[in-house]
Amino acid sequence: MNIGFDKWIIVITVTTAALLQTIDSSIVNVTLNQMMGNLGASLGDISWVVTGYAAASAIMITMSGWLSAKLGRRNYFAASIILFTIASVFCGLSTNVWELVFFRVVQGIGGGGLLTTAQAILIQTFPKEDLGLANAIFGMGVIIGPSIGPTLGGYITDHLSWSWVFYINIPFGILATFLAFSYIKEPAEPIPAGKMDWFALILLVMGVGGLQIILEKGHEKDWFDSSFIVMMSVIAVVGLIGFIWRQLNVKIPMLDLKLLANRQFAVANLFNFILGFGLFASVFIIPVFCQTILGFTASQTGLLMMPGSILTGFMMLIVGVVMRKNFMSPIWYAAIGFAMFVAFCFDLSGLSLSTGPDDFFWPLMIRGIGMGLIFIPLMTITVADLEPAKMAQGSALSSMVRQLGGTFGTAIMTTYISTRTVFHTNRLGDNLSIYNPISTERLKQYTALFMSKGDALVTATEKAYKMLYGTVVRQAMVLTYADTFLVIGAFFLVCLPLLLLFSGKKIEAGEHTEMVME
Repeated sequence: MNIGFDKWIIVITVTTAALLQTIDSSIVNVTLNQMMGNLGASLGDISWVVTGYAAASAIMITMSGWLSAKLGRRNYFAASIILFTIASVFCGLSTNVWELVFFRVVQGIGGGGLLTTAQAILIQTFPKEDLGLANAIFGMGVIIGPSIGPTLGGYITDHLSWSWVFYINIPFGILATFLAFSYIKEPAEPIPAGKMDWFALILLVMGVGGLQIILEKGHEKDWFDSSFIVMMSVIAVVGLIGFIWRQLNVKIPMLDLKLLANRQFAVANLFNFILGFGLFASVFIIPVFCQTILGFTASQTGLLMMPGSILTGFMMLIVGVVMRKNFMSPIWYAAIGFAMFVAFCFDLSGLSLSTGPDDFFWPLMIRGIGMGLIFIPLMTITVADLEPAKMAQGSALSSMVRQLGGTFGTAIMTTYISTRTVFHTNRLGDNLSIYNPISTERLKQYTALFMSKGDALVTATEKAYKMLYGTVVRQAMVLTYADTFLVIGAFFLVCLPLLLLFSGKKIEAGEHTEMVME
């Protein structure tokens, strides 16, 4: 393999940009409490710091293919980095919550163009025999970013202030901008781009932005019991249907949905959605469980997840090299990876209050290997049939689908955890009775404990009941998180046979072409 210096610099550039975007999508979550205190914001207000970024990013991901063609791929990529970096400065300097929300939206506008344009640049730069390795290095930023974000955010929160979760972007943004202008070149053949379709843009903001807000805020607002969620649902449905109709009926669309007529591309995006669902849902569930139930700090939780994330990066490199040898179709790598993700979920479905860091180690290592086996083959399969001029549009569509999968996964699992906790709490609470000797004995022990600390009998009894109820709720949450991993594992298991939809298609796994699933 002979990859020139300039090409390696391009890999480093786009990977740095990917890390900026993916880390920033998760690093803020662990600093929200400090932001609330310093900015005098409520939980509902501060949550828009996350929601605003996610919604703006989702919209820009959808538009990135068209903007790359309109402005030039290098120019749009560099402009996205510059906007992201400048917005990071103003986020750190914000003096009230709504100022911060505004600049997070601006940051999301910049961040949304990074991942999809970066992938299109790699496809443009590398020949197919080397693309797997290049995608592997780039994929490390996509996969590792969400995992190290909470660790980095927790460390910064503990030792500095919340502003520094934004300031750390500045040197990397400057470096990535310099490298982008110095080494990235425009495609040899210009990609046609029509005029700005303002009507389509309005429909896009309504549809994708509304859907993102629904998924981010639905649980907090109690879903369709909230008039706000109902209103946003109507806006999202009208926007999405209108946007799809518009894109199918204009000569040069903002997002080329006709690419989905390609069976391989359509099936690959189904699995991009599944991948996003599992990746983001598991990244969300494990830190919440460790910190709320087991009492881990943000830094401890991040360190817990770090080995598996590092292993994912190494596996991507290995898979990228091995795929060039054409030992087997990329589909088989993905199938093994999905099977390992199922094993990871089923292993963690046995969680208990005695679960410790050692109990997470091997399941997370299995997950790390599985994600490494899935990501690179899936990226290869997604773009294998696309013409070079369609690469940017295809990357934008697949990135949007993967992000929506992650948003759906997080929203669905949040709702499931909430409702399932109530179920287990009620079921366990049925055993709390004066006729149950175990609960009666435990109540006596708690009452005696509080009386030994000087409380009167009435006060001690009241505290004992609260403590007993808290124990029940905690155990109910453990059962709920165990059920959640079981549900995710079952979801992946059911989806695994859908890989047969690739049967009969030809996919390049390097320099040669072979039949999939032969």
